[in-house]
Amino acid sequence: MARTGIDRNTWRVITGWAHCVQSIGMILSTRIESRVMRRTFGSTVPQLQDANATRRILLELYVAIADALAKWEPGFRLQTIDLIKGGRDGVFMFVLSGIFYPRGHLGDYSLSEPRNTTMTAAANDNGFVIVSEAA
Repeated sequence: MARTGIDRNTWRVITGWAHCVQSIGMILSTRIESRVMRRTFGSTVPQLQDANATRRILLELYVAIADALAKWEPGFRLQTIDLIKGGRDGVFMFVLSGIFYPRGHLGDYSLSEPRNTTMTAAANDNGFVIVSEAA
């Protein structure tokens, strides 16, 4: 059974890698303890939104991304994170590269595909958000 869900913007059915990319964006932009029935879901990435982009903070950000994906996304095993944009405007762009397991959500890791996705993140009045995801 392929992983299937609803696109949060278009309300259309999405499957496979597109669903995984949406899931990665949701995990990274959800603050831990913000979901009523699932308090541990999310990442510490939003807590770092107002910190200066020092080397220490960027390292904490990388660790937060890796920890959250290892815990919450069984269909993707992160291998590298590349910061390709970051500036005073508060917009950061990352390329997340790794292995996609189409049936990983079922515990089946027999099929795998190398994949990467670009996540563009920014802070706004509502807090930290993933403003775009590109497969």
